[in-house]
Amino acid sequence: QVPPVESGGGSAQAGGSLRLSCVASAYTSCIYSMSWYRQAPGKEREFLALHDGINRTYYADSVKGRFTISRDGPANTVYLQMDSLTPEDTAMYYCQTTFTSGSGPGCPKTTYWGQGTQVTVSS
Repeated sequence: QVPPVESGGGSAQAGGSLRLSCVASAYTSCIYSMSWYRQAPGKEREFLALHDGINRTYYADSVKGRFTISRDGPANTVYLQMDSLTPEDTAMYYCQTTFTSGSGPGCPKTTYWGQGTQVTVSS
């Protein structure tokens, strides 16, 4: 399956934690970044964190210090550990994989989105 597949969403209490997973099963020989975004009802999709496929990570200021992105390269899986959750973290969370001209021979140059996984945080 080309688009990544998210899992791990659900419900949590404020102050609690959840860990999301995203598996990318296609183009496993390519170098590509994997990112997390979220979209709350009535709001635009928001960037959260990125793993560049090698060893660099980037975070939005809104989640820095609370969320941690990690990647299991051989499993082509990226995780988003979310701690100190608040009701404002309630949203649909999406995984994105991005391939570029530097991804390697035979690799696409495009972006894929997963279907999303819902996270609901109650107070």
